[in-house]
Amino acid sequence: MNTPENIQNEKKYNKWIVALSVIIPIAVAILFRVKLKDFGFNVEPLTFLPPVYATINGITAVVLLLAVSAIKKGNKVLHERLMKFAISLSVIFLLLYIGYHMTSDSTKFGGEGAIAYVYYFILITHILLSVVVIPFVLITYVRAISNNFERHKKIARITFPLWLYVAVTGVIVYLMISPYYV
Repeated sequence: MNTPENIQNEKKYNKWIVALSVIIPIAVAILFRVKLKDFGFNVEPLTFLPPVYATINGITAVVLLLAVSAIKKGNKVLHERLMKFAISLSVIFLLLYIGYHMTSDSTKFGGEGAIAYVYYFILITHILLSVVVIPFVLITYVRAISNNFERHKKIARITFPLWLYVAVTGVIVYLMISPYYV
């Protein structure tokens, strides 16, 4: 229900949502450019990570679909567990993604012609929406834990397709660039 108590509970989290929605993309952008070897750390490039985090993206997409199916069937407990799992997968993805880019040089896409335009369109929309989806996921989650299910349901209708798009395009980007990994 949309009670004053539920809305007050949501407001407690707003500063955290704003902070994380700003800090996460900035931290990723900074850490993307930081190479551990530049600071004297003798670490091998974690070149095995791209297929791992692409798989995590794929699993996240499946988990999101299962979570929506669970809630449509009225299984709130399963829905909640799956959503917490999806959030955990996204955090693990983010840590692995940062780890890879702190130890390895970025791979350039080698395709030419129309496929290059397709790749860059998917890549750019994937990156932009991966930033946009952060506050949506956090707000959706907070509305759920604040028992404000009316408002949770409204924003979840926006969050779900955005998050699903980011997860699926993460896999597509990996598949398209994987032939060019050194």
